[in-house]
Amino acid sequence: MSLAGDSGCSCNRESPHRAGVALAASELAARVRLCYPAAAMRVDAFDFELPKQLIADRPAEPRDAARLLVVGSALEDRQMLDLPRLLRRGDLLVVNDTRVIPARLLGERGAARIEVTLHRDLGDGNWRAFAKGAKRLKPGDHLVFGADFAAEVTAKHSEGDIGLRFAVTGERFRAALARFGSMPLPPYIKRAGGGDARDRQDYQTIFAVHEGAIAAPTAGLHFTPRLLAALDAAGIERATVTLHVGAGTFLPVKAEDTRDHKMHSEWGFIAAETAERINAARARGGRIVPIGTTSLRLLESAAAADGRLRPFAGETSLFITPGYRFRAIDLLLTNFHLPRSTLFMLVAAFAGLERMKRAYAHAIAAQYRFFSYGDATLLYPER
Repeated sequence: MSLAGDSGCSCNRESPHRAGVALAASELAARVRLCYPAAAMRVDAFDFELPKQLIADRPAEPRDAARLLVVGSALEDRQMLDLPRLLRRGDLLVVNDTRVIPARLLGERGAARIEVTLHRDLGDGNWRAFAKGAKRLKPGDHLVFGADFAAEVTAKHSEGDIGLRFAVTGERFRAALARFGSMPLPPYIKRAGGGDARDRQDYQTIFAVHEGAIAAPTAGLHFTPRLLAALDAAGIERATVTLHVGAGTFLPVKAEDTRDHKMHSEWGFIAAETAERINAARARGGRIVPIGTTSLRLLESAAAADGRLRPFAGETSLFITPGYRFRAIDLLLTNFHLPRSTLFMLVAAFAGLERMKRAYAHAIAAQYRFFSYGDATLLYPER
């Protein structure tokens, strides 16, 4: 079954939980110029066939029992619990502490059923959202999601999503969303009736603190207190950043050429003390290991030409394809990704397209579990 370049980053709003570290406009402009032109590549070069039965419907139990494919000079079949032995004392993991909100809502417009997924908080009760059957909606329509929880359609955007204005804001909005919303699972995970209670736990990482994501940074799903204790005992350090994963992670690449794909933007934050810790670890000879592509994209967005990190607060739309020169990372722990996706393009840029195709072919033959609730890979860079 076939499932369905660099760009700049901008910085235009501060963290809701930390403030004072947004990049100056002149520095931001200089950083954008550090992005290298993406090579022309056909999107179908990143396609592969995946049997449906390998798409994981639930995470491993326990989570750290997930399998781990090491992709280095050779392929090694390991387990997540082997990670402390695969790393070195002084290496530093960078985890994403975003928390997924129950952004999927089932409601009614008159007698018609409607499903929306909130994906961008504009403030003061205003959101942008994807809606099933959006073509039938028009500005002024009233959508009811539950008792005292409704929204008005304010706009229809050229990108295919809609604008919504909710009647409640702040704590009342968050309480209503927690009551009536469900987890915004990716479309390949099928749930009846808007999801189930188990996903509210399963689709959050152990690191989740700051609300704002509508997709989980799924490489973090494999970590447990047991695994973290083993990493600590092995002298593996850990730092935390925030990238609120957006709806674009679900969107297929529809262009035929990678240069024609418009990358979604996501909001990220790296504190000054975190940037300093990461820089110090690397200066001591430690390797920087982002846990997932979200942490990777944020680190690369905040890195100067020499690889040093600066504090960061703002949007990033960094699109990484083969030809990109990585500056801030040394290894990558990530899940198995969809064919023709920006995430598979990213891992191909880091570890090599042909090597990743061989690794995925091995994983399919060995019955690894794929995608958000699936197994993991530890990738070494292509040399």
